[in-house]
Amino acid sequence: MERFSSSAKRYPVVVATVVVLVLVSALLVTGNASAAQWLASAFALGVAAHTSVGMVKDIMRGNWGIDILAVTAIIATVSVGEYLASLVIVLMLSGGEALEDYAEGRARRELTSLLARSPQTAHRYEHSTADVTDVAVGEVSIGDTLLVRPAEVVPVDGVLTSSEAQLDTSALTGESLPVQSVSGDTLLSGSVNGGQAITLRATARVEDSQYQRIVALVEEASQSRAPLVRLADRYAVPFTVASLLIAGLAWYVSGDPTRFAEVLVVATPCPLLIAAPVAFMGGMSRAARSGIIVKNGGTLEKLSRARTVVFDKTGTLTYGEPTLEAVHPEAGWSKDDLLAAAASAEQYSTHVLAESVKNAALRRGLELTEATSAAEHATHGVTADLPVGTVVLGKRSYVAEHADGVSTPPLHSGQLAVHVALNGTYMGSLVLSDSPRSDAPATVAQFRRMGAREAMMVTGDMQSAADHIAARVGLTSVRAEALPEDKVSVLDTVQRPVIMIGDGVNDAPALAAADVGIAMGARGSTAASETADVVIMADDLSRTAHAMSISQRTMHVALQSIWLGIALSVGLMLVAAFGYLPAIVGAATQEVVDLAAILNALRALSAGRSATPHRTAVGPQTVTGADSSELAASTTGT
Repeated sequence: MERFSSSAKRYPVVVATVVVLVLVSALLVTGNASAAQWLASAFALGVAAHTSVGMVKDIMRGNWGIDILAVTAIIATVSVGEYLASLVIVLMLSGGEALEDYAEGRARRELTSLLARSPQTAHRYEHSTADVTDVAVGEVSIGDTLLVRPAEVVPVDGVLTSSEAQLDTSALTGESLPVQSVSGDTLLSGSVNGGQAITLRATARVEDSQYQRIVALVEEASQSRAPLVRLADRYAVPFTVASLLIAGLAWYVSGDPTRFAEVLVVATPCPLLIAAPVAFMGGMSRAARSGIIVKNGGTLEKLSRARTVVFDKTGTLTYGEPTLEAVHPEAGWSKDDLLAAAASAEQYSTHVLAESVKNAALRRGLELTEATSAAEHATHGVTADLPVGTVVLGKRSYVAEHADGVSTPPLHSGQLAVHVALNGTYMGSLVLSDSPRSDAPATVAQFRRMGAREAMMVTGDMQSAADHIAARVGLTSVRAEALPEDKVSVLDTVQRPVIMIGDGVNDAPALAAADVGIAMGARGSTAASETADVVIMADDLSRTAHAMSISQRTMHVALQSIWLGIALSVGLMLVAAFGYLPAIVGAATQEVVDLAAILNALRALSAGRSATPHRTAVGPQTVTGADSSELAASTTGT
């Protein structure tokens, strides 16, 4: 009874139509045909009048929708006395919303499953008693020690303090195989613990943890609407004109106005209304199963038609884990002096190179000092006021503005130099390199096979390093030493629609400016993920191409479903035009057409025969070369 009451409130016209149909049937059984016709006709015309109000408002806004056919069909069937057919049309239109909700709910299942799994409580060790207390997950603070029991979801990001753990990360990354972790490894919230209890130390509050970021993205995605009006309206006007033309000719040739009504009954355009949103929700759901969060249906449409794809370099085409290969101090400075000053300044940088420099200094046992003030200058470098003085670190051109005698160390292909100055005196340089991802060449090639006519790299790094990575992954168009605003400018010069793929804070403006921004969200910045239209939750570049593959299949299924509905409707209209399809039979047959279009649209949930399988990225390759011995000396302790 509760469920019926809820449905009645949500779909009052459906319930009212069913009640009227029951009353009309009762009147016909008791021989009151005139009363039945009066009741059915009055109700159908009332629904048509209500629908007409919204239809007129849409037309005044310039949107020639497809309600014109439905209203015309209701009026026509009532006018020729086919009042039962008019009730079936009303039921079809009002029930279409309920049917669409059901189909979208089926397609939305994988998206909403993440929300249902969101942990609400955490088991926290109390510092004073060492007892375990259940607390709301929002009460967990950084540094708290938490217990995660078997099969429970890790509530917040943390570091494993148990000796080992086996975790299911499929909800985060789409990776089906369990992940083995050892003490000291980072655990992401949303991972499911294996068969033994583990402990971890929280490194982030719930609102800053990985799983909560995914939940926020999924909520945004699940609340978005597919580009229903735009997609349907492309076919609405010609379909309406063709339907009215066929109906008018049938009336004119036969001389029977009933033919006009019979044709319009099977021209009711529910496939146009229902098929597209069901297919789009299916595509978004399919993407979510692969660890790809698509924030709205419109993104799928633009992604499927992309003609240009633009890649950032560091952290996108490369692993984003540069290794320190050499330290070149100037006379009067030691390697430790140079590395300690650089690492202390790099504490205030968000660039991926900064982490490598800091880790190298810490492995050598050097002490990092705090700055009284620091500023990062995007794509240029960092300035920090340390106890030893003002350190300027970054590109050669930037450091040369603050110190004399800046020189370039010997560099091999793919290497880059970070220059350091202290109080206006040049200290020397650090040489680093970053390996391209193993799946980058295949990803670039896959984009080209799917219709991207141009693929290019835009990066803030030096030209030599950019050219080296571009050649390794198969790109010929490169724009290096680009500021964030330069990346936006590049997007204005390429063929649209354009995809921008990046991971850092400096990529956020370009991600927003692109037709489709794709963020590598597994290790990328929150700013990039929030700005992008698509977020890849695994550290796997190949899934960017997989996202485009899913979008193209989704569009294919959506358009196929629309054309299937149109073709079946036109066929039925021609049958009705020759008088072989009574109005009441035609109205019932149209429901079969709607069902066929919906079932076909649900195929977007599946991968399809030609879908591109995603691959899990392999870790960075070991860097070898002429400087390998110096690398060992400069990054390990004595």
